[in-house]
Amino acid sequence: MKKTVSLLCLAAVLMTILSGCRIVHMEEKEKTPLDYTVVKQEDIPKEVAALIENKKAKEFQMTYQSENFLYLIKGYGQQMSGGYSIQVEELALSDSAVFFKTKLLGPSDSNQGGEPSYPYIVIKMQYREEPVQFQ
Repeated sequence: MKKTVSLLCLAAVLMTILSGCRIVHMEEKEKTPLDYTVVKQEDIPKEVAALIENKKAKEFQMTYQSENFLYLIKGYGQQMSGGYSIQVEELALSDSAVFFKTKLLGPSDSNQGGEPSYPYIVIKMQYREEPVQFQ
């Protein structure tokens, strides 16, 4: 009898864990793309530019709110040359968070060399209450 109860408890725990995994997996699929603008360097707010300058040597990510806008900033730290670009792979909203995923694209062979660079991207979007998850 004790073995049967133990096995039933174990089965219940496993079912709970497995159903929880499915819920998380479904949530990841239910994302809504968000509108955004890539901010030109000359249009970056002075406060944001100062924060970037202080953090640019190392990889960083941060958010900044100004009025009804939210700025998402992702920096990739010091690179050995110029010619890098950053691609936004995802900016989407789920029930629980805003997901922001970028990718650093390397320079072509002809653009390598020269001075180090500090690639970063600044995204401007409508303010959201949800936390931002950088990926």
